[in-house]
Parts: sequence; structure tokens; C-alpha cells
Amino acid sequence: MTLSGLVVTGVLAAHPAAAADPAGYQNVRINEVTSSNNDTVELYNTGSTAVSISGWKMSDDSFSPQTFSPSSSSIPAGGFVTFNSPKGLGDSDKLVIYTSDGTVVDRVEWATNGAKPAMARCGGDGTGAWVTTTSATTFGTSNASGCPSSVPAANRVRINEVTSNGADTVELYNGGTSAVGIGSWKYVDNDTSHSPVSISSSSPSATSIPAGGYVTFNSTLGLGDGDSVFLLDNNGNTVDSVTWATDGAKPSDERCANGTGWFQTSTTATLGSANSCSGSGGGGGGGQPGQLLGGGGSLTSGCTPEAPTGTGSTPAGTLAWPGGPDVTIADNVCAFTTSTGPEGRDLSGLAFDPANPSVLWAAKNKSWLYKLVKSNGKWIPDPSWSATGKQIRFAGGSGEPDSEGLTVGGNGHIYVTSERDNANNTVPKDTIMEFDPAATGSTLTPIHQWDMTSQFPQLNTGSKDDANLGFEGVGYVPDSWLTANGWVDPRTGAAYNPANYPLHGSGLFFAGLEWDGTLHVYGLNSDGTFTTFGTIATGEVSVMDVSFDAGTQRIIATCDNTCGETHTFMKINAGGAIVPDVTYTNPAVMPTDNLEGFAIAPTSTCVNGFREAVWSDDGIYGFGSGSSSYGHAVYSGTFPC
Repeated sequence: MTLSGLVVTGVLAAHPAAAADPAGYQNVRINEVTSSNNDTVELYNTGSTAVSISGWKMSDDSFSPQTFSPSSSSIPAGGFVTFNSPKGLGDSDKLVIYTSDGTVVDRVEWATNGAKPAMARCGGDGTGAWVTTTSATTFGTSNASGCPSSVPAANRVRINEVTSNGADTVELYNGGTSAVGIGSWKYVDNDTSHSPVSISSSSPSATSIPAGGYVTFNSTLGLGDGDSVFLLDNNGNTVDSVTWATDGAKPSDERCANGTGWFQTSTTATLGSANSCSGSGGGGGGGQPGQLLGGGGSLTSGCTPEAPTGTGSTPAGTLAWPGGPDVTIADNVCAFTTSTGPEGRDLSGLAFDPANPSVLWAAKNKSWLYKLVKSNGKWIPDPSWSATGKQIRFAGGSGEPDSEGLTVGGNGHIYVTSERDNANNTVPKDTIMEFDPAATGSTLTPIHQWDMTSQFPQLNTGSKDDANLGFEGVGYVPDSWLTANGWVDPRTGAAYNPANYPLHGSGLFFAGLEWDGTLHVYGLNSDGTFTTFGTIATGEVSVMDVSFDAGTQRIIATCDNTCGETHTFMKINAGGAIVPDVTYTNPAVMPTDNLEGFAIAPTSTCVNGFREAVWSDDGIYGFGSGSSSYGHAVYSGTFPC
């Protein structure tokens, strides 16, 4: 198979994603409408997953909600659906789209001849300013070719921030080069029984917006959870709109970047000034791809989150996250405090147990191993194994391994990488240790230990920072995949033959080097020796976790904010070499932190075409102090089956 953006998108489009993503309707926007010819309407999906529109309805300013017959029953991510209005649309009219249960999705109004030949979003499908086009309509395709070369000044005014937290305040921003009069402009929420209200009659009263300036006003209609604001000019044409989810506008929803970007829920309101974009996840419509759900709780004594470091750019050609847009905070606050790490941070490597997908193994840098199980939707330490985790040692029972990555071998044992001994942290100690999870006691010592430190002299400089750039992750890759896909053994130049290495078990181990983003391949022999199978470039500048996913038949090299929060899926090409295939970012609602652990659940857990994906935050920083994610280490989302 070939894993690509096209194949994954196709899988999602064929799947009724609305069942897995009930908030997906908020990513659907009216994108173009004409009140001539066949009174055609175009909907556009700004999100990253398909949305079912089965049973949806529409109304105008005179008839009640009616069902319509769309060109497709679902809208793929970044795709279009068209339909003809069942009752006709007038020269001066209003169009409202509803879900099957009557929830308002989007709304647009136009004055006389405003939708002739069409009224379309220009400057970005689904998010641009509404403009009456002067050329042929572009139904079913991007609006760009039908848009004027420049957007009128009034259409440069955008809803920039909104809060439903008490004052119910709306902020407008003028991105144009001249002042815009708004004395006769109006606004309305998503209650179709409400009539539009004049901005100038609201408090504080406003009649114009200077170029590059802001105006704020308090809604007299009230703004609730899961509400909308629609902005109308003096002719009754829709200028802009935003829709948000429950609690999405608390404390505020704001465009990021200021004046132009998607809406996201912010940790602080910045009404009357440029948006801070101190996000705490999703919530907004108009292109916002999802929500960050859950969290909360107070930091325990001594629990000290650590701000992210080393932020870098995303590799060229990276694609958007192919799974669902929503992400859940999936652990209790400050859940990983230990005697060697009382600050509660440093959770790193993650791996699902292939023999028991309800178990998630996790390594903490401060020499601890956790067996996690689900309880009330959260991953917690399994109390039957150890409610506080088990401390691990190097061979002989000494030292404090700087345990970063882990994987489950073909024998069911846990293999953990260490970059150094935290008791002597200026000296590298790049090792892979094998632990039997069935061993009793609160402290585990390795059955076998393989030391590769001498292979990386560049890390042995006497600097603790250099010593900390070694083995960050490790993934077990079965021989069956390597042979079935024709991997060429770099030691022999011929097809890999596992029988040539009788002591290595049933697969090889791919260790990720943080120093330069390479994978180092080893056969770990039962006599304590190891066989080196060379180095593989991932295309990432660093690697934080490594895994093998049987569902996609790919090795996954994960990088944190150092590489823009990305995951590179590696395949075996026609020449027998392991090479990058496709790279994905994280879901858009996630923080840009030191997210060092990543794991995808086996396909045996699939529900409605999706399975769980899990991340760990090494610094438990989330979106910072005061955010719902502050003090949490584990995030849960979905990935296609």
C-alpha cells in the first residue's frame, strides 16, 4: 500500500465522520450562494475530517426549515457540496443552514441583487469576506477564480474576538487601509427568532472603525454556549460570522493570527487590542478544526510545569493531521510525581501493548516506568501493577536511567532507552534495557542491557546538554514486515534474512537519536551482544519517539516542537531502503510543547473507522498557567484505521 494524504483523505471521506466527531458541523460554512438560475448553495468543510450532512435543512426569510438534496451526503475535509434551494431564493434574502436536530450551522444575508451572479467568500474558502462576485459562479470548486482582484474596504472588517463570559462582548477589526463607517451595521446571534440589532445602539456606541483599528460592543441579545455572531452591513449583506462550541468563547474566542486566522479559544481576553493567541484549544467556527476537551484541577504541592524549549519549523511538505480534530486531556493533573521527579513532569515515551491494547506503557525520564489503564476516560497508573509506577535501574541495580523511549518487544517485554545516568548527567550512557513486566517488586532491573555509547563520541563532551541528545525513542519492528517488504540488509547488500542472526529474536530495534534525527537499527542478541544494521535518515532534525504501526505498515519517527510537532511515517521503497513516506502535524488544537511521546492504538480497537492516538507532554505545560491543560501530561485523539 501507499500511505499518502490522498489515500487517508479518501478513507475519511468514505467514513461518516460526524458520528465520531459530533462537533464537526461547526467546520461547515456557507461558501457561495446565487439567487438566480437554480438558486444554488455551496457548503465548504474547513475541518480536517469529513462531516455527514444527512438530514440537514435550510430556510430563508419567509419559509420554515426545509430538507434539501445535496450533491453528496457528506462533505470531505477541504471539500464542497452543492444543492438547489427547495423553495427558491429572492433578490434580497437570508439563508440559514441547520443540522438535523435544528442547530444553526451558518447563515448569510444579502441585499437586492447581492447574490447575482453570486455572493461568495473571497480571500479564503469558508473563512474569507463575503463579496458579490462579478464573474461566473464557481460552485463545487474554490471561489478564488470568481472573486474580484481586490476586496472592498468594508469587507476587510472582520469579527476578531468574542466572549460569552458575562459581558458578551464582540470585537471588530479593520484590516483595510481606510476607515469604515459602521453606524448602520447590525449583528445577530444564532437564534432565528431574534432580529438584527444595530451596533450603534449597543454599548459602547460605535459608528466607525479606523484603518488597522478595533471596535468593541456588548451584545444586547446575549451570547450563550454553542452560539454564533453574524455581522451585517448597512445594506443587510453578511460581512462576517463566527460559531463556537460549548465554553468555546470562555474567556474568549479570537482569530489567530490577529484579523486573519482561524478562531481558537484563548486563555485571556484582549478586547480592543491585538489578539494574544494564548490558546487553550479549539471552540471557534469559521475554520477552527476542533476542540481541546477536559482538564482542570489544581497543581499539587511541588508540581512545577516547565515551559517548552527548542521550538523550530515544520518540515516542508508536511500534511495536516488526518484524524479527528478534537483532542481530550486524558490524565489527572500532576499525576506523575515521583521521589526522583517530584515536580511531576518528564513523561516521555509511550507504547500500546500489542497483546492488550487496553494497556499503555509510559516511561518517565527520571527512571520510572508506568503501566497505564483507562478509568473514566483517563489514563491512570494500573493499581494492580503499581499505583505510583516502578523505578528502574541499570544492570546490577545501580544508577538512575534517563529513561526516554520504550517499546514492547515480540516477547512481551518492555525495552527502554536511556541517554545518560541522571546520577552522573554530564556523561552519555546510550543503552537499551530489557525489563520483564511480570517481575514483582517496586524496582525493576534489566534482564539484558545493551550499551551503544561508544558509537556516539559527539555526545561525550563533558556537557550535560550534549549527553542529553542521545537515544530519545525506540521502536520494535518485526522481521515479518522487513522481509515481506523486501528490506535490503545494509550489512550484506542482499535481502534481509533473519536466520543470519540466530540470537536476535523476532525483530529489530530502531533507536531514535535526538542529536540529528536519525534512526539506528540494532539486533539485540540474547547473549548481551548486539548487531548494528546502520543508520536511517528520517528528514526530521530530531527524533523524540519511535514506533511501528501495523495498521499503516509504517515506522513512525516523532518530533516535538523542535520540528513543529510532526510525525514522519517511514516505508520500504522499491529499492529495499527505509525512507520517509509522509509527514503529519499534530491536531491544530494541541499546544506547541515538548510533546515527546506518541502512540497509535492497534487496529483491533477501531470504532467507526478511527482508533486512539496518544501524546505525552514532557513538561506538563499545556497552554501555560491558568489554562485547562496546565499540569497535564497525556492527550488523546483519533487516527484513521
